[in-house]
Amino acid sequence: MELAVAMLLILLNLASWCVLSEGRLLVDMTLVSDASSIGAFCLDGSLPAYHLHRGFGAGASNWLLQFEGGGWCNDIQSCLDRAKTKHGSSLYMNKLEDFNGILSNDASLNPDFYNWNRVKLRYCDGGSFSGDAKFDNGTSVLYFRGQKIWEAIILDLLPKGLGNADKALLSGCSAGGLSSFLQCENFYRALPTNTSVKCLSDAGFFLDECNFLKSVFHCVCCVYILNCSLQGIEKNLDKNCTSFLDNPKLCMFPQYFLNYMATPFFILNTAYDVYQFHHALVPPSADMNGDWKRCKLSIASCTPQQLDILQGFRGDMLAALSSFLKDSTSGGMFINSCFAHCQSETQETWFALGSPSIQDKTIAGAVGDWYFSRNISKLIDCAYPCDASCHNIIAQVS
Repeated sequence: MELAVAMLLILLNLASWCVLSEGRLLVDMTLVSDASSIGAFCLDGSLPAYHLHRGFGAGASNWLLQFEGGGWCNDIQSCLDRAKTKHGSSLYMNKLEDFNGILSNDASLNPDFYNWNRVKLRYCDGGSFSGDAKFDNGTSVLYFRGQKIWEAIILDLLPKGLGNADKALLSGCSAGGLSSFLQCENFYRALPTNTSVKCLSDAGFFLDECNFLKSVFHCVCCVYILNCSLQGIEKNLDKNCTSFLDNPKLCMFPQYFLNYMATPFFILNTAYDVYQFHHALVPPSADMNGDWKRCKLSIASCTPQQLDILQGFRGDMLAALSSFLKDSTSGGMFINSCFAHCQSETQETWFALGSPSIQDKTIAGAVGDWYFSRNISKLIDCAYPCDASCHNIIAQVS
C-alpha cells in the first residue's frame, strides 16, 4: 500500500511538472569551445556560453541577441564570491534557459521577433561584457574578460548564420542593457554592411548620479568607476567620449557616449527604475535607520517627501535623455512610469493583456514600430501615479 501511495505521489508530481512546463520554451546551453584561443573566460576560468533557438520561415535569416543581466562585482572579494555562482561560472549555469517575452517563439506573444534566430548570451564576467584584465595573486585567479567573451560568442555565431543576417537586433536587460549600449557599434562593425543592424537597451540607462542622500561608497556610479579600474574596461570605451571627458571612466554611463553612437538605438526604461532606486538613489548604506524600508516595499507607502525625491530622479533621467529625444532621427524610446526593472524578458510586461502601455502602445508594439520603421516611437509617460497600466510590484527587488 505504501509503495502504491508513493508511486501515485510521484505520478502526481510529474503531472504537475508537465502542466507547469506546458507552453514554456526551454533552450539548451552551448559552450563556446574555441573561446580559450582568444583568452575568453568566465571569472573562474570556465568557458562562456549562450543559448540559441533557431528562426524559421520569414525570420530564418534574422537574428536577435540578448545580453543576460545580473549586476556587477566591484572588488576582488565580491568577484571571488561571484565566481562561485551562475553569474561567474558556466559550471553553475542552468543548462536550459526559459525563452519568453522578446525571446518567445509564439507569434501571439512576440509578434515581430518570434521567428527570428534568438540568442541569450550568458553573463559571467561581472562587468557588462566590457573588461579585459586578469587578477592573479598566486592563490586566486580571476578572469575579467567580458570583451573577449563578447568577441568569442560573435565569432562562434557568425558561421552559424549571423554572418549572413538580413536583420539583426542587439538587446539586453539591466547590466545586459548596459552591455547593449557598450557593444552596439562593435556589433554593427561585425556584420555585413547590407545587414539592418539596430540595438535596444532595457533598464540599462544607468545615471551618473551618486544618490541624493550623499552616500557615495556603494552607489552605482562608484561601482562603475571601480569596475573600470579593476576590470580594465576604460580601454574598451568609446574613444570619442574618453578623449572628451576629464574622467574617461565616466564613459561607462550611456548619457555621456549616447550622442557619439551612429547605429539606431532604442531606450526602454522606467523613469523610476527599481534597481537604481534601491541601489543608487537610496542604497542600504544611506538608510541606516530604515526610513525608506516601507517605501521600497510598496510605492503607495512612500511619504510625500520621498515621492518628491523619486520625482526628482525622474526629472534627472529625462534631462539626460533630452538631446536623444530631440536630435536622434533613428532612435526610439519607451520611458514609462512603472516601478519595475527589465520589461522585455517578462511576458507580462513585454506583450500581454494588461501589460504596461503608453498612449495605448505596448512595449513590444513600440519596439516593433521602431525597428521596422512603421511609426515614430518616442514615448514618455506622465509622472507617477497617472499610469494605470503599471503593476508597480517592487518588493521583489532587493
